[in-house]
Amino acid sequence: MKNFIPLPIRVPSFAKWWHPSWYVWDRPTGKKTLYLTFDDGPIPEVTEWVLDMLSRKQNPDNSPVEATFFCIGDNVRKHTHIFKKVLGAGHTAGNHTYNHLKGWLTKKNTYLKNVHLAEVEMSKAANKGVHTPNFPLFRPPYGKIKRQQAKALKKQGYGIIMYRTVSYDWDTHTSPEKCLENILKHTRDGDIIVFHDSVKAFQNMQYALPRVIDYFLEKGYSFRKLED
Repeated sequence: MKNFIPLPIRVPSFAKWWHPSWYVWDRPTGKKTLYLTFDDGPIPEVTEWVLDMLSRKQNPDNSPVEATFFCIGDNVRKHTHIFKKVLGAGHTAGNHTYNHLKGWLTKKNTYLKNVHLAEVEMSKAANKGVHTPNFPLFRPPYGKIKRQQAKALKKQGYGIIMYRTVSYDWDTHTSPEKCLENILKHTRDGDIIVFHDSVKAFQNMQYALPRVIDYFLEKGYSFRKLED
């Protein structure tokens, strides 16, 4: 990953205060609620494994474990049938740009056009017209977005969804066990958790994800999808 700046496993509170209040980092409820999110899909086998695994889990109230998938537009174009499986399973899909652009290195208009391209592919796959965002949740790749880009997207109707805890599943120097520990030790009520349904992250994610879910289910937590 070029120009990589290490992310904290748990985003500190001062980072939330420094950004505009409409950036969403967590959604505390006081009711033991967590939000699983997956970036970079849909990917054959990987996303399908996630969907199958989630379908076999239930929250304490017997409702299904839900998640939010931040999809790359080009992957939706190439793997439309998997994207439809995400929607068909009742999960939420969000926009992650068309080509996984790093906002800090991209001009505003180029960035906005790329987000729109992803919206077009996702709307097409969902058999919806593109008038307003059909998929209004947006997560910037790498967690990097310029303030002017975010403002423009907010004006278009998008919510900027960040995260509170990061698994580091994509990092080849992070072991599956460490990936699991990253989430178990640092996650609190209302946290938005980041995993990746990508080939690069699959080994770590495949080990850590079911264990994360089982650990928090046993403690009475529920996993819900993000909604605008």
